[in-house]
Amino acid sequence: MKKIELVKGIQSSAIGFGCASILGSIDARTAARAIDCAIDCGINHFDLARSYGYGEAESFASKIFKNKRDNLVLASKFGIKANWKAYLLKPVKPILRTLVRNKNEKNAANTRDETIEAKTLADHFHYRIPLSGREMLKSLEQSLKALNTDYLDYFFVHEPPDTLLNFNELAATALKLKEQGKIRAWGIAYMRHQEHLHIGYINHFDILQFNNSPGSAGYKRAVTNRSTEPNIFFSPIRGGSDAMSPTEKLTKLFNDFPQSVVLCSTFNEKHLKQNAGLVQH
Repeated sequence: MKKIELVKGIQSSAIGFGCASILGSIDARTAARAIDCAIDCGINHFDLARSYGYGEAESFASKIFKNKRDNLVLASKFGIKANWKAYLLKPVKPILRTLVRNKNEKNAANTRDETIEAKTLADHFHYRIPLSGREMLKSLEQSLKALNTDYLDYFFVHEPPDTLLNFNELAATALKLKEQGKIRAWGIAYMRHQEHLHIGYINHFDILQFNNSPGSAGYKRAVTNRSTEPNIFFSPIRGGSDAMSPTEKLTKLFNDFPQSVVLCSTFNEKHLKQNAGLVQH
């Protein structure tokens, strides 16, 4: 698979694997098979967060990554964590998955509304931590332990809802963590419509990660400003042009942003292989 050097010395597959749904809407068996399939397809970039899987995704993925760490690029995030309600949710997750799946099948035409509804539901099981150097370090240590690794390749601030008033403190902490070898690079993951909140310091991160789908509002501006810059994109299929198929959207992203990694969160093995085929040498 084509490799992208977003940051010097870190070689990521052009397609990354988004792990947000693991042990949330996606059950353990399906998730494990999909991760194995992704690795077999040449995907080595895996995107995680403390909040994913209602706090369980990192430790789950670490079992599959065992003995493969040297060949993987692992990214995680801090700023959002599972709350006490999430741990109470664990026993009933299979039932909820069935209910959500049935509802989605009955309301397939309302994908965007369901996405908003699902996010609102998930918000009840998460809380935001203070974005301080101390909490940054604490969250990193938790991620390293859960992932059973000594370092992260990428460490992101996770979709901050406001301007980072203490950016300098976070930047100093990130520099210290890089010097200690606990992270190789740091960045910010944000919704593109909130970019204006971070304009004062956004160019001081090692890497930017944001939602980007062809045909969506602001897509042309992103092409103009960042087509030759290293980026990581999430939600490449959701939103954007309804006239384009998923394959057409991915192909356009790869053509418009040749130095970027596109995160795909499909757990369908057929689709995984098709997507990987778009960027094979």
